[in-house]
Amino acid sequence: MSGNKLQYKKMPLEELIVLSQQDDFKALEELIRREQKNVYAAFSYLCPLKENVSDLTQEALLRVAKNIQNLKQPKLFKGWLNQIINNLFYDELRKSQKKIDTISLDDETDDSSGIKFQLPDKKCKPHEKCISSELEKIIRSAILELPEQFRIAIILRELQGLSYEEIAKATHSSIGTVKSRIARARGKLQEDLKAYI
Repeated sequence: MSGNKLQYKKMPLEELIVLSQQDDFKALEELIRREQKNVYAAFSYLCPLKENVSDLTQEALLRVAKNIQNLKQPKLFKGWLNQIINNLFYDELRKSQKKIDTISLDDETDDSSGIKFQLPDKKCKPHEKCISSELEKIIRSAILELPEQFRIAIILRELQGLSYEEIAKATHSSIGTVKSRIARARGKLQEDLKAYI
């Protein structure tokens, strides 16, 4: 049985997708397991509120599982998955915009900002770990400060590894626009992070 599981772990992505489309539950399980970190990473850089990241990741993976049969060409999986991530992100943006518009001043839940203060991690003993974790927070914060279009383009390129063509398709933009957004995002990040890097 464990040998069977190992067989799926060694499979190329495309093969897992094809088997998943043929209702092979083990293949689908491995596909979801493999993509989980990438999806989580994408949302953690896209969403300012950390508590939304897990829910959005779960929803994206659920949509993958439900709709895998609709994917016509398995080699286009990454672009298809990023389209799901984009759609969910924009849905979340619209929802949070509505919430902002409807929050009343006399609302009792004054902690609705979603901002959480994190105490330093007591387990963070090694000096390097603390520095890299702090730097990661600074980079994440700088990415979240980018205008939305730049943020999406740079995340799809740098974190998800999409080509300019795939990003253009996912964001309904021209390749020139995508290249420009990525260049401007990189320039802004270099400017914001030059004190740290």
